[in-house]
Amino acid sequence: MFTVILYSSALLLLAFSFFRDREKTKSALKKTWRSFENILPSMLSILLLIGLILSVLDEKTISRMIGTQSGALGIIIAAVIGCITLLPGYVAIPLAASLVQAGAGYAQIAIFISTLMMVGVATFPLEVNYFGRKFAFRRNALSLAVAIISACLIGVIME
Repeated sequence: MFTVILYSSALLLLAFSFFRDREKTKSALKKTWRSFENILPSMLSILLLIGLILSVLDEKTISRMIGTQSGALGIIIAAVIGCITLLPGYVAIPLAASLVQAGAGYAQIAIFISTLMMVGVATFPLEVNYFGRKFAFRRNALSLAVAIISACLIGVIME
């Protein structure tokens, strides 16, 4: 029901905008379409990646590696994968949802998403160039600490 309300509101506001100023609305729709075209290849590749991961790894394997019962080892595995992976947020969230549905634990997914967004092993050299080694190391270490704390809290709350 919420989705219907959301889409209906968007269409009504689009119609209002169109009647208010047709040229600005057309320009905005063209910009939106270009943005969509830029995002589409990434989205399709990620959907392919998610499908591939879920077809290769069955629910038992995912649950054993990063499920609720995997404990600290599962959290470490998810953290390492999150730290070294470079994915945008709009790709990581659907991947995380698919992993949860396949049996991954909430704490493990929380640390995966947190480290994915905050800890940058892949971007560390670039960060060192702009901010210096000391700052980059401290920021990544603090981000990892926050990710561990938040994952533990989510694990306790969701259990």
